[in-house]
Amino acid sequence: MAPPNGNDRDTPGTTRRSLLAGVAALGALGAAGCSRVATASTEDGGDLLDRLRAAGVVRLGIAGEIPFGYIDKNGDLTGEAPELAKVIFKRLGVDKVQPVPTEFGSLIPGLNSQQFDVVAAGMYVNPERCEQVIFSDPDYQMLDSFIVRKGNPKGLHDYKDVVEKKARFATGTGYAEIQYAVEAGYEEGDILIVPDQVAGLNAVEAGRVDVFAGTALTTREVVKKSAKAESTKAFAPLVEGEPHVDGGAFAFRPTETKLRDAFNVELAKLKKSGELLRILKPFGFTENEMTDLTAKELCGG
Repeated sequence: MAPPNGNDRDTPGTTRRSLLAGVAALGALGAAGCSRVATASTEDGGDLLDRLRAAGVVRLGIAGEIPFGYIDKNGDLTGEAPELAKVIFKRLGVDKVQPVPTEFGSLIPGLNSQQFDVVAAGMYVNPERCEQVIFSDPDYQMLDSFIVRKGNPKGLHDYKDVVEKKARFATGTGYAEIQYAVEAGYEEGDILIVPDQVAGLNAVEAGRVDVFAGTALTTREVVKKSAKAESTKAFAPLVEGEPHVDGGAFAFRPTETKLRDAFNVELAKLKKSGELLRILKPFGFTENEMTDLTAKELCGG
């Protein structure tokens, strides 16, 4: 997505995927949780699950981002995270989900101020976010990809190519792809920042840039009807010299380990049965986006 604090959008202007330096933090580990976060939990792991069962409804924080979590043209809540949440929470005894739309940068503060119960926005898990919230295990993994002109005339396949070929580069507001490009040697001040992948496609089609960087999912979906642009093969960006794979997950308040752990149990069942892919497939996800990554791994703990 690449979206955004977007793809972290912990602060205004950041997105779910933003994950490196300067990003406001989010999320935390897997079933066991990062040790530094677990100490913030209540002794019994919180009572939110019991309260949700009693109320029969869970409030989901979403950021209006296709395909992760949004309100469709009919006014209905949908997206990969809300649709997955509907299934898991029903299994947990909570029959109804209620959307609470907000800016991506307001998701973490909104969660911790109890404006909603869970962040359901496909948020990337990274160490910075793991200082602020706890995460379920990821329900998907994601590589990067580029939008380029048809035929990829400049031969751009990764960030190193962008730097070496002095390509005009764009990505989205707060996207992690900003830092990936900078790490490869691209000057941050030379990056064209646009609102999202649609604006990125338009910039490439109009010749204002040579390449737009986003997630493999969003780039391949947005170019489907384009006569002028295509998406490149997915690749893993380098972080500190090593290939990096992102994972998106649900975020919970640090005290609610009981709810997070129960959520993880049901998520694991959906992964094992193959039902997870069935739920996510209508939103463009493929077998390549399925993952066994844990939040603990992505938190670095």
